[in-house]
Parts: sequence; structure tokens; C-alpha cells
Amino acid sequence: MRTRTSPKRHPHNDAPDTAEAFRRLAALPPGQRRDTLRAKIVEAWLPMADRLAGRFRSRGESLDDLRQVAALGLVKAVDRYDPELGNAFESYAVPTITGEIKRHFRDHMWTLHVPRRVQDLRNRVRFATQDLSQTISGRRPTIAEIAEHANMTEEDVKVGLEALESFTALSLDAELPGSEDGYSLSDALGAPDPALDIVIDREAVKPRLQALPERERAILYMRFFGDMTQSCIAEELGISQMHVSRLISRSCNRLRDQVMRDAA
Repeated sequence: MRTRTSPKRHPHNDAPDTAEAFRRLAALPPGQRRDTLRAKIVEAWLPMADRLAGRFRSRGESLDDLRQVAALGLVKAVDRYDPELGNAFESYAVPTITGEIKRHFRDHMWTLHVPRRVQDLRNRVRFATQDLSQTISGRRPTIAEIAEHANMTEEDVKVGLEALESFTALSLDAELPGSEDGYSLSDALGAPDPALDIVIDREAVKPRLQALPERERAILYMRFFGDMTQSCIAEELGISQMHVSRLISRSCNRLRDQVMRDAA
């Protein structure tokens, strides 16, 4: 009795039989014939690349962009595949295309650059949370439960949870939670304080002020801290207004020269 053998099936239903085409591609030198055959192989595998792109459609990126990234990964797989190694093309193409899509999310979808380790922790926490949500009802899984389920430390879980909320940056114009008057994040931001420069200048000039003669120090205090006019200072000290003006000018010039020399 003759037994019927079933035809060899690919692991993926949409995987075309291009083994012979790849062997011919490897034997062809660079040129028009090789480019044409390469394009036909890529076209034959595009349905599988599109299907792989569809697995990531719910992650905030448009499906058309994901298909383009998957197609780029497919082209890389076709160019790097070596049929002489004996492995089926799909076993090489699937991780190559998937890796290209994941690299796209890592390099282009995060608003801020995040280390790869943090991104991996985020994914592990996200998957563990999804798994636990199917068995725990009425509340979110605790950090300890996520850590035990994902075989992670609680510190790593905290990092992953924080990264879950950091995939995109919050707009400065976004209204703050609980605000009913349109109070936005930008309204809560501080601004450069010009008084800080004054503090630095005061600290720099303080030891030089203390080194001035007592009368000059008193004149500067009355003028700049007591807000007295030169006429009032002259009357207070029993000297002329012109002399007060010269003393103020000489003291200020001396202080400025000394502070600038110290800074240099």
C-alpha cells in the first residue's frame, strides 16, 4: 500500500518557497539581474513582514510606519541571509524584522533617551502587570507581586513602573490634575532669579568692604544701605559734598579693581 507524504510546510503560513531563488541570488554577480531577483524575493515576503508589523499596532505608532520599518528589516534580512548555512529564511527573517521594529520604538518613539536596561525593565513590568491583571480583580498588582511574577527585584520594578509613565513627555501647556482654572505646568515653573547674582556680588565684595578705612566704610553704608544723599552724608560727617563724592568714587573703584583681580 502506497503511503502519501504531506508536502513540507513552513512554520509561517504566508512564507513563500524562495529557497531556489536565494540560491540563484547568491550565485549572481552585482548587476541588474541580481537586483531584479532580489526585489522579487522581497516582494514575495512582504505579507509576512506586514503581519509582523501588525503585532505592534497598539503601541502608539501608525501601522503604515510600522510596515515601512518591517519592510526595511526584511530588506536587511534578504541581503544578509546565507542559504549555504542550511537554515530556512523565515527563521532568520522573523527575528531580524522584529528586532528592527523594536529598535524603531527604542530610538524614535521615546521623547527622551532612555537606557536600554530601563526600557527592558519597562517591558517586563508591563507584561507582568498584564498577566496579573487577569487573575487579580478590583485592584492593581502590588510591587511585590509584580517582582515575584517577573522574577525581578522590587527596586527594578519601581524603575520599570516609572518608565511606564515616561514614554512620552507631558506638555508644558497641559492642565494640572485637579485644576479648574486652566492652571498649567508652565505656570508652576520657576524663572531665573536676578537676586542670585546680587548675592554672589555681595559675598565677593564683603571682605573688601571690611578692609576699607572706617570713614569710607561708613560713607558707603550711608549711601547704599541707608539711602542717604551725598548732601546728607556731608552734613552728617561735617565735610563737603564734593569730598563725599570723591570718597565714594575712589572706594567703589578700589573695590571693583580688587574683586576683579581676585576673580582673575
